[in-house]
Amino acid sequence: MDVRRRVSALLLVPCLLASACGASEVTAPATSAAPPSTPATTAPPARVVVLDPGHNGGGAARPAEINRLVPAGRGRTKPCNTTGTSTNAGYPEHAFTWDVAQRIGAALGAKGITVVFTRRDDSGAGPCVDERAATGNAANADAVVSIHADGSNSAGAHGFHVAYSSPPLNDAQGEPAEKLARTLRNTLRDKGFSTANYLGADGLSPRDDLAGLNLSTRPAALVECGNMRDATEAAAMSSEDGRRRYATAIAAAVEAYLG
Repeated sequence: MDVRRRVSALLLVPCLLASACGASEVTAPATSAAPPSTPATTAPPARVVVLDPGHNGGGAARPAEINRLVPAGRGRTKPCNTTGTSTNAGYPEHAFTWDVAQRIGAALGAKGITVVFTRRDDSGAGPCVDERAATGNAANADAVVSIHADGSNSAGAHGFHVAYSSPPLNDAQGEPAEKLARTLRNTLRDKGFSTANYLGADGLSPRDDLAGLNLSTRPAALVECGNMRDATEAAAMSSEDGRRRYATAIAAAVEAYLG
């Protein structure tokens, strides 16, 4: 818990008529007309997607660093980051989000999409939540997707939900971000994942307290893939096949959003 041209050629013909050239007779040299040049084309610009794997593996060992307050948008501050949650068996959220993000990045990269990650590994602390938003902004991302998992202890709590910043603070946080959230929700649901039964509504959760979303000037959404304290979802998140399924669904959603 962002490059688009065309060229046309003109064939210049020398004066061939005597009357036009001011001479009594002009013999034109034998020539063969060159074929028209083919307009130059360029590939469409690569789309840019920023993936934000929640938390980081070294945060717990550096509490002073991750507990310092940073801007969170809407005039608020909050801690730089948190350690995240884990399954009851100890599988950590930061490892889950890192693994899933790498799989998503590989799938999108194979489709020619430029992928930028907010962190380089799973052994550091941070970046802070405001820095993660800044990464998406600086990259002029077409979409920013933050990947998380929840840790609710509410009895029977399970399912995924997708958060977006609301009320919007800029144009990107309006329909573009809401469309991204809906596409993520729809695709995950179509791929067999259940929407959360304990928060949000129908798998969507408008939020005003998430810094990474509040500070974004690009379309951004956060996916809580499920509840790590639910036995069934914990088993899926802890397994390679389960993480592959999550990544496949999220990558398909991003592709669908980009069109």
